[in-house]
Amino acid sequence: MFEIQRFADTEYLKDNLRGFVPAPVSSEIIGEVTRGSTVLRQSHVEQMESDSKRFSVFKNGVGAYWVDEAGKIGTSVPQWEHPEIFAKKLGVIVPTTREKLDDTVINVFQTVQPQIAEAFYKAIDEACLFGGGGSPFNQNIYSVAMACGNAVALGTNAKLDLDISDVMALVEAKGFDVNGFVSNISFKNQLRKLRDSNGNQLYVQGITDKGGNLYDALYSLPIEFCRNNAWDATKALCIAGNWEYSIIGIRTQIEYEILKEATLTSITMSDSKPLSLAERDMVAVKATMRLGFLPIKGDAFAVLVPAGTTIPSTGSDTTSGTTPGSGTTP
Repeated sequence: MFEIQRFADTEYLKDNLRGFVPAPVSSEIIGEVTRGSTVLRQSHVEQMESDSKRFSVFKNGVGAYWVDEAGKIGTSVPQWEHPEIFAKKLGVIVPTTREKLDDTVINVFQTVQPQIAEAFYKAIDEACLFGGGGSPFNQNIYSVAMACGNAVALGTNAKLDLDISDVMALVEAKGFDVNGFVSNISFKNQLRKLRDSNGNQLYVQGITDKGGNLYDALYSLPIEFCRNNAWDATKALCIAGNWEYSIIGIRTQIEYEILKEATLTSITMSDSKPLSLAERDMVAVKATMRLGFLPIKGDAFAVLVPAGTTIPSTGSDTTSGTTPGSGTTP
């Protein structure tokens, strides 16, 4: 494992064209990524010391047996699964002025920190929720829930709150408690109109937890809203689940490299040509981090889908026994 590179305030970018982002700034970027990512705020987050990490997941426990007087007590062996999470590289390139080369490393990364964090948390939500954005993961929350048949179409019941209750019931029928929801921010208006039989709101905003943090709640459970344009409203309106079974592994080191001569084909200028750093007298900061994702139990999630969506009549949990490329091994 690489040692994190330490920078003094007086070390300049022109003398350090590649390396690890200084630890304080890296921590700030990771914190901003966590605040901006819907799936990160709900999921169980693990620190990864290498590019893979194996977990022990309790599958079936020991049993207790009724015993006659002087009878033999039965025995059983607990069963475990051992899925493995694999970190994949996520990268962003941020163009900036060549004059930044004369700034200190710390100052430069404090300047481009918002752009790096925004690019990271949008890509994380796209990949983990719906498998979008060129996701390296074969599984995502939406796909594993649909594979299990855990979906309810909007309008199945006369009221939206009953549809959401049925979504929760799908998770509960598989033996899991729903401990939170994720949805798109555009869904808020429909939730604000929900009332119980006594006229009380089912969706409540601005609840304070024991730590003094504010959160929104639906059916008294936390709900997080996607605000970064990563949500695919053509697939889902809301996802309910036990988010302890959504595992995200993060390697805290963020690596960087300064590009001075590259042509960035992903950025089109006003003349309809790619951005040439040399022609524009610019440089670009390339930042990469490593992150793994694993939905351990597909049965622990269910989806409220748009009306008319085809839902599998039956399904099974497909999150075990997949290939290393998907993030798990049998």
